[in-house]
Parts: sequence; structure tokens; C-alpha cells
Amino acid sequence: MIELKNVNYKYPSGGGENSLFDFSIQIKEGEFIVLCGKSGCGKTTVTRLINGLIPHFYEGTLTGEVTVNGMDAAKTELSQMAGMVGSVFQNPKSQFFNVDTDGELAFGCENMAMPRQEIASSVKRAARSLALDNLLGRNIFHLSGGEKQQIACGSVYAANPPIYVLDEPSSNMDAKAIGRLQKILAVLKKEKKTVIISEHRLYYLMELADRFAYMQNGKIARCFSSADMLRMENEQMAALGLRSPVQNKVFYTGEQGNREHKQSKANLPAIQIDRLRCRRGAQEVLSIPKLEIPAYSVTAIVGENGAGKSTLFEVLCGFLRHEGNIWFNGEKVKRSKRPRHSYMVMQDVNRQLFCASVSEEVSLGLSAEKAELTDGLLERMGLKSYKDRHPVSLSGGQKQRVAICAAMGAKKALMLYDEPTSGLDFDGMHRLCELIKQNAEKTLSTLIITHDFELVMGCCTHVLRLDKGKVAEFYPLNAAGISKIKSCFIQTEGVNATLTGRNYFEIL
Repeated sequence: MIELKNVNYKYPSGGGENSLFDFSIQIKEGEFIVLCGKSGCGKTTVTRLINGLIPHFYEGTLTGEVTVNGMDAAKTELSQMAGMVGSVFQNPKSQFFNVDTDGELAFGCENMAMPRQEIASSVKRAARSLALDNLLGRNIFHLSGGEKQQIACGSVYAANPPIYVLDEPSSNMDAKAIGRLQKILAVLKKEKKTVIISEHRLYYLMELADRFAYMQNGKIARCFSSADMLRMENEQMAALGLRSPVQNKVFYTGEQGNREHKQSKANLPAIQIDRLRCRRGAQEVLSIPKLEIPAYSVTAIVGENGAGKSTLFEVLCGFLRHEGNIWFNGEKVKRSKRPRHSYMVMQDVNRQLFCASVSEEVSLGLSAEKAELTDGLLERMGLKSYKDRHPVSLSGGQKQRVAICAAMGAKKALMLYDEPTSGLDFDGMHRLCELIKQNAEKTLSTLIITHDFELVMGCCTHVLRLDKGKVAEFYPLNAAGISKIKSCFIQTEGVNATLTGRNYFEIL
């Protein structure tokens, strides 16, 4: 059993604020718990207490008791905790130590000094049980984000701990990958493992969770069953800052995106692509003979993990060498000139946070006139109270919002967002949709790589679907387009599209 009793915790860089306040929870052996709530409510902190990263890695100020299977987590060495608690982080790259998948699957077992034959047997068991055979013998750096997350799960599974802690594992996964993750979690549940998962996407957990612990201001405010979640009205979910528990149900409190976007006065496309080809080593990863993206459109770039979405962004920003030509607003732009026209919010925002405070981060590199807009942007993204905090001290969702504010302040002609709702709760996603819609008429083109159905329906005007580095479809998000994008996202086997017979689609 796991018990946290009267826990208070404050990060050393947390601006003097507690992350947890008098937090208590008991988790039974074999229980499947989902920690949910708005960004910054303390979900990740709870996972770090259970796996021992607090206080052994994140020092801070800790009071109260944390007991894991009879062990005092604060007094137990991390090496001993690792044998008891397996961890899967939001960014799997942060926990990889090998360049090949087989070596990574075996890594945890090797650290536990298992005999060679037992390690080989454990890796085979993990590959078979979690359906990872197609990922064996692969280079880690050649895997998609979803595939990396599967390997991270497999590496922990091979070591066979009784407790699993996962921090937003679905954040960068496409629909099919989430379906595979759901099946992995179902295996753990069947084997009566104890599972604690922090998550904003809830729909794929409805059939698995024993209870949802809703956190608010550093403590548990309420607990829900799956049935409780499914009975809640849209307005109740939104008030709690929670995403929809039904995959094909979309709810917003504001106006929908303007599907009939305004064209350029010169009627020129924002982006024209001609005979584009891009290779990574000997492999061709992108091939687009011709493509035109309308001006002032908000285009969702969708497709499975590994389809070439991020590669297209890197080409448009001038980061990758390629064959072919690209025009912005009718002007042919060399690769070396493209960075001055574009701004990209990366999938891993930790790579683009540099300053000592949130306000400095958002105004970095801006003129004095533009810097005056900082407070307004922070207000609109719900970050004004954090303006003097160090960005590193924020939650993942809050960091994401800081990077988005910095992008908006830059006011570039091309705005590119790579999975911008990773780590965002309902409120953060809704604020982002509103900002994108408000800025669309002043931005030549907005492109969004996303696996988030709610984001697409909240602000996009067009959809570009890539498949194996090629354009599979490009269409406006009109009535026919909505039907297409729905079928693109609502297709995952096992995920709860028909869980309760409520197989419907809503935009209210």
C-alpha cells in the first residue's frame, strides 16, 4: 500500500509557494489511480514523492509522511525505490540511456543486476506482452514520440516492479499510439499492478481507472469514479478544468473558430511548396511535389507519429537542408532567410526557455513597444500571477503557456506550434484557441502539429494530413471536413468511443 499523510512540499525555485498543502491519500495494492486537475495543481509532485525523486533529486522543503510498501520514501535510497516503483515520464527522452531499443528494454534489469539469461527472458516477455516486437532492433533516435513512449513503458515493465507511476504519458501520442498505450495499461491492470497516472486526457482511462483523484491547490478536492465522470455535464467538466471523458465529445465555452477565414488582399497563398524533398541520411522522409496553404488560415497538421510533421516544420523554419522551393506570400525565400519570418513553439518547451523570470521570457528579444504587450499576453493565458517566477519552477502546462506567450509576442508572419496542448488542461487549451483565433487575421499563416481533436475543432480552418512523408489530404474544415477529421481521430480500437453507448459528437 502507498500512503501520503499530511504532506507539505515546496520546490526550492517555487517562488516561496507550496506545491502540496497538507496532502493525504491512501492507494491500495493493485489499485489504478488517475491524478487529474488544472495545470500546477500538484499532480507531478505527487508522482515524484511516490518514486522517491522528492526529496532525493528535487530537494525542496518536505514535511509529512510518504510510505511505499512499508518503506519511508524520504529515507530509502533511490536505487532501492527503483526496484519497487517504475517511472514513465512525460518526455521519454529524459529517461533513455541507450541508442538501441533492445538495450533500453534491458537497461532497468541490468541496473538490478539480474542474471544475463533472466534479462533476456524479461525483455522477451515485455516485447510479447506489450506488443513491442516491431520496435526491437531499432535506433532510439529513429522512433516517433509515441514509439519512444512505448519503449519507456516496456523498459519499466521488463524490470517487473509492483508499482507504476506515469506522468502524462499520452501527451505527444497520436490516436493509434494512445490505443496501444491503453492496451499496455490494461495489461498492467490485469496483472494487478498498482498504477498511478497523472493525466489531462481522460477518455482512454475510463475503462481502466478505479478512481480519479481531482486535485486543486495542492490537495485532493474530490474523488470520482468513471461513472461519476461520464455523468457530469459539460459545464461541470469545464469548471473543474478537465478535458472531456468521451473521446468524440467536444465542448467549448466560447465562439467556434471562423471556418470562413479571410484571404490575402492579393489573393496569394501564405505558403507555396514546389518539388520539396527532404532526407535524413539515406532515407527520404518528406516528399511534397506541390502544396499551397491559404493566407490567414489556421492549419492543423495531423497524421500518425513519424508521418513527417515535425520535419515539415523544420524545413519551413529553415533548419533542414532540402531540395525544392518555398514561397512565403508570393516571395521565394531561401532557407537561410526563413528564420526571420517564422517562430516555432517546440514540442519540448524546456529547450527554448532561457530567462530568469516569466515576464523576461515573454519579452525576450522584443522591442520596448512590443514588450509592453507582455502583461496582456500573460493575463490572457492565465499566467500574470507567475510573471516574476522562474520558468523552470512552473508545471509542464504552465511552461507550455509561457512559450506560447513568447511566440505570440514575437508577431512573426508564420507561427508554428508543435503539439502546443501537451500538458495543457481544459482552461489552458481554451485560452490558446481564443488567442490563435484573435491573432489569425494578423498572422500570414498559423500551422499547428497536433494529435488533439479538441484543439483542431477549437480554432482551425484547414487540415493537412501527412502520411509517410507525403500529403495524404488537404481540406478546409467545413461540414465535410469536420466529418473527415472526426474519422481521422475517432478510430482507435479499445478507446471509449462506444463505452457507454454515448457515441456522439458535440460542439456547444
